[in-house]
Amino acid sequence: MGMLSALIESRLAELPGQLALAWPGGQAGSSTAPVRLTLHRRRPLAWLARGHIGKLGDAYVRGEMDIEGALPVVMEVAAKLVGDPVARAPSASWLNHWHSQWRHNGRRSDEDVRFHYDVCDDFYALWLDRLRVYSCAYWRGGATTLAQAQEAKLDHVCSKLKLQPGQRLLDIGCGWGALLLWAAEHHGVHGLGITLSHNQFSHVSRLIDEKSLRGRVEVRLADYRELPAGANFDAIASVGMFEHVGRANLDAYFAQLRSLLKPGGLVLNHGITAGGTHNLQLGAGMGDFIEKHIFPGGELEHVSHVSACLSNSGLELLDAENLRPHYARTLWAWSQALESQLARARELTSESTVRAYRLYLAGCAMCFERGWLSLYQLLASRPDGRLDTGPMRGAQSIYPFERSYMYR
Repeated sequence: MGMLSALIESRLAELPGQLALAWPGGQAGSSTAPVRLTLHRRRPLAWLARGHIGKLGDAYVRGEMDIEGALPVVMEVAAKLVGDPVARAPSASWLNHWHSQWRHNGRRSDEDVRFHYDVCDDFYALWLDRLRVYSCAYWRGGATTLAQAQEAKLDHVCSKLKLQPGQRLLDIGCGWGALLLWAAEHHGVHGLGITLSHNQFSHVSRLIDEKSLRGRVEVRLADYRELPAGANFDAIASVGMFEHVGRANLDAYFAQLRSLLKPGGLVLNHGITAGGTHNLQLGAGMGDFIEKHIFPGGELEHVSHVSACLSNSGLELLDAENLRPHYARTLWAWSQALESQLARARELTSESTVRAYRLYLAGCAMCFERGWLSLYQLLASRPDGRLDTGPMRGAQSIYPFERSYMYR
């Protein structure tokens, strides 16, 4: 324990008065520290000394360690222990590319999605807004509540896509149906939503009937690769889904979106991107924690690579908006909502699930705050080849010359 004790003391010196430790046979740090870790085994001490936050989180989920303290403060301490997780993350290799291809075949993708989204609908309802929008909100103007910010996000997506009554909208990874139903009710579209989650499929089907939208809105239990090319949608939204596509499949993913879109149509891809240009996941074991406990099979790419894959497919990138700070605020709102419902959350799921999601939501909020992760809305079109030879010469397709239409 001699060298390890020295490392622990060195770590605590970096966090004066902020962290206290207790383990079988020992303790360290101030008794008044706002964050306290109680280790039921000595093994996590080595992970703490090395700043391996992912393994510490795993120990917490498995009950080998307890954490006391407000989660925002806990995450401030964790951030100091981590250092720079982007620099510490592994770089890509041909082996990673092969693994991505293997991991993201249809069967594995289906299993991965069910692992996360079919935990328990009532559990998610505890901390999501009433529409169950499980993606980054848009804190625009006077939005002060999560519900207001999520409705603003739904309208922001619909505005960017210039949705008009009678148009056909495809919602890839439609979740619990918020965007699909919002677009139908507020913009008059005919919509198709697809999901791999049985729970979400049942929920959206029930809402379609309750809202008397059968015939205008449809939901299918399907993979995006199963849709026949040439379906001719006027607009496509993919919100919070492409993180599951896999880096090896990004070119094929955007090519499939192009094939489903009418010439002149618009597609909006909204998703989490890596903070660094070469890292496969967050370092310090944080990516491994999310892979094991939250999102198996999730893979992130830098927005520059995502944009290149989009362009390779023949789509034209029209607009890119970074919503990173919006997602940090959204995640803190989710975290606070879950913290207020811990007893009920344990009744609906399990102690280990609640522990995993407590760390996941607050930890991701920390990562987005610091730019270790980002999130982009990429708006693109399938060029129709028609050139305007009139006074607005220079246009190809019907996309406006400037962005003001998004905010009307």
